[in-house]
Amino acid sequence: MANSLLPPEERNLTPDQVEALDKRREWGHTLLVIACQFAVIATVLLLWVGQDLTYSPGWVHPMAYYFAIAVGLVAVLGVTGLALRSGTPRID
Repeated sequence: MANSLLPPEERNLTPDQVEALDKRREWGHTLLVIACQFAVIATVLLLWVGQDLTYSPGWVHPMAYYFAIAVGLVAVLGVTGLALRSGTPRID
């Protein structure tokens, strides 16, 4: 009897396809972990962004630029990780 918890497109996969699916989901999980680590870094950078924007002259705002880069990485890696991780979650 087929596992009714699986989506219909995953019920009749070959062993090679299951292995490829697991690798894709592991890669997605890895990207989500990296996104969370960058979220922590962005949170710490947020402590200095206001001061940097207030007191740095002209266009010299390194902390604001680092914060923008970190938030961009969180968004890109998070969305990509969620897309690769889609499907039935694995229980570890």
